[in-house]
Amino acid sequence: MGWTDERVENLKRLWLDGLSASQIAKQLGGVTRNAVIGKVHRLGLSGRAAPSQPTRPVFKAPRPPRPVATAPAPRRVETPAQPAPVPTVYVEEPGSATVLTLGAHMCKWPIGDPSSDGFTFCGRRAGEGPYCIEHARVAYQPQQPKKRSGATELARSLRRYI
Repeated sequence: MGWTDERVENLKRLWLDGLSASQIAKQLGGVTRNAVIGKVHRLGLSGRAAPSQPTRPVFKAPRPPRPVATAPAPRRVETPAQPAPVPTVYVEEPGSATVLTLGAHMCKWPIGDPSSDGFTFCGRRAGEGPYCIEHARVAYQPQQPKKRSGATELARSLRRYI
């Protein structure tokens, strides 16, 4: 379909009414959005009476305030923290297994520097995991209870940000 004088007049009217190129193409029929944009450009129709964007509300109603908790917070009983157990430090003797001789049920605790010639593995009989009982005690430390902070600790930490 070509641009007849009647279709050009409809295009000018719809464009000045603020319709988008897609909306004009639908109303005219037989033309694409890009054809409408090209014709508008060739006709020099740059100004519009209204924007082509959908109107948005200018004012948004404020959200209602969040309800404030009125119930007092439950009291926590402070328990004294137990000191962490100090692991026993001892000098490792060279192990009996190398990378080539390490078996499935042998302790895989590394001893020494991996880049040196004297690097070995423990090689003793492994427990349930990859390590023997002694090395498992070092590798798997019991979880420490979390420190419960009270109101004074909370106030102190908040003062840093105020």
